Amino acid sequence: MARIAGVNIPTNKRVVIALQYIHGIGPKIAQEIIDKVSIVPERRVNELTDAEVLQIREVIDRDYMVEGDLRRETSMNIKRLMDLGCYRGLRHRRGLPVRGQRTHTNARTRKGPAKPIAGKKK
Repeated sequence: MARIAGVNIPTNKRVVIALQYIHGIGPKIAQEIIDKVSIVPERRVNELTDAEVLQIREVIDRDYMVEGDLRRETSMNIKRLMDLGCYRGLRHRRGLPVRGQRTHTNARTRKGPAKPIAGKKK
């Protein structure tokens, strides 16, 4: 089992798919990585040599922000907005949708399960 950026990559999947198990790497970036390392897209992870895995690891470390660093930067950006007290920061603080969605109905993912209100039934 290959370990890249602190994540165990599944061995029986194609390299493009397996790289997407790393937080911060999607289909486009995974394709860019295997193009830089010049690996055939049909190859599977268990067919890679140690040198190729090392090359992939070096490309990711050098060119992309992934896993812990990316999560830390995202949380710091949200914390900065909250500290500033701007509109987006207030929405984050209250646990409401940030990007202009309606909240009269829907928004249950951000707001959590519906809370019953006493005396509402009629």
